Amino acid sequence: MRRRIKFGPVAALLIFGLGIATGLCAQSAVDSKQRVELHRADLSGAPGMEMIASVSEYQPGETLARHFHHGMEAVYVIQGASVQAPGKEPMALATGASLMNLRDVKHGGFEVVGETPLKLFTVHVVDKGKPLYDYSE
Repeated sequence: MRRRIKFGPVAALLIFGLGIATGLCAQSAVDSKQRVELHRADLSGAPGMEMIASVSEYQPGETLARHFHHGMEAVYVIQGASVQAPGKEPMALATGASLMNLRDVKHGGFEVVGETPLKLFTVHVVDKGKPLYDYSE
């Protein structure tokens, strides 16, 4: 008696896994490598929008490239550090400070200087399906 093996569910699982992996790789190409996503959810009452909570840690010598978001970003400084924009004096981002970055407004573009890493908690409310970080000029 010949036995038939069904590959349908296995193939579907494999294709689903490859789709997820491809999406993650595509997102990471325009994402910040220092960012660790904690949670992502559709924004209720606002079709096409999502909310993303993350933490990021930038070591001394690392830069946060100038960018913008397709939505809003709220930032809480978990651990403050000194940062320096090109051609400017170093400035302190204090622990406990909060920042708000508006839709399509460029921000960032600084290097962490000194001895202390910069740690941030961010919440983005952005257009679903668009890159979280947009580095275009």
